[in-house]
Amino acid sequence: MRFNLKQIEAFVWVADLQSFRRAADRLNTTQPNISARIAALETALGSTLMTRDAGSVRLTGKGQELLAHARHVLDATDAFVTAADEKTLIDGTLRLGVTEMIVHTWLRDYLRMLKNRFPNLTVEVTVDLSAELEKELAERRIDLALQNAPFSRLASGQRDLGTYPLIWIASPALGLRDVVTSADLLAHPILTHARNTRLFEEVSAHFADQRGLQARLVPSSNLAACLHMAADGMGIATLPAAMVRDELASAALHQISYEWAPAPLHFFARYDAEKSAARVSQAAQMAEGIARANNTNY
Repeated sequence: MRFNLKQIEAFVWVADLQSFRRAADRLNTTQPNISARIAALETALGSTLMTRDAGSVRLTGKGQELLAHARHVLDATDAFVTAADEKTLIDGTLRLGVTEMIVHTWLRDYLRMLKNRFPNLTVEVTVDLSAELEKELAERRIDLALQNAPFSRLASGQRDLGTYPLIWIASPALGLRDVVTSADLLAHPILTHARNTRLFEEVSAHFADQRGLQARLVPSSNLAACLHMAADGMGIATLPAAMVRDELASAALHQISYEWAPAPLHFFARYDAEKSAARVSQAAQMAEGIARANNTNY
């Protein structure tokens, strides 16, 4: 009996995710199909590659020995397809994780670029906080994360997407001057990002040092909600300038000058360079290019 690429691919993903179910989800198939592929591969090789015990998966000695070779086979296949330079040969799924700031700036252009480059590739998009995307990337639930620092885990593949300054904005209806003081700001609720984000921590720490003034912080996991609430005069927000260009241009929001602003958000395209398919590193490189084209502060 001969083995095939689908069986090798299943072997690598089960080994990486340590789960037949998660490997099935990752390869858009069923758990019985994954089990059948592994069984067929083991039969063809005449060796047991992994054992299952109470829901866990462990590689045998032979499985550990062959895993690196299996990766080389998949890498060689990627290299062959890349050398052929035929866009339609690249299929499957790219699981992309992005933060909300990317959604509201250049994600749409980026998805168009991916569709043009890889017409048969399905792109699944997860929008979440950067800290959550970092966990999903480490667990290989996503292939590529477009996210902002800081990071608690290293990534073997990384592309710099530039920095995004934050500005203070408010509805013109609030009647604030162009230059404001702490007292001017804190007369209104401060709309900011979720509690477990760097932005919230910086805003909270800054206003904690303002003696005699009490800040009313209104955190939200959705930056767009902060933007809309600010436009409706429900508070003052500090947001990436790139997110509010249209609102500033239409005068729905007004930029105000305050002596302090949170540090710019530094974004990166991050992935596992050692285990990911070639299309993932290519997609990261494309993200870097479109970020340069869209970010005037690159």
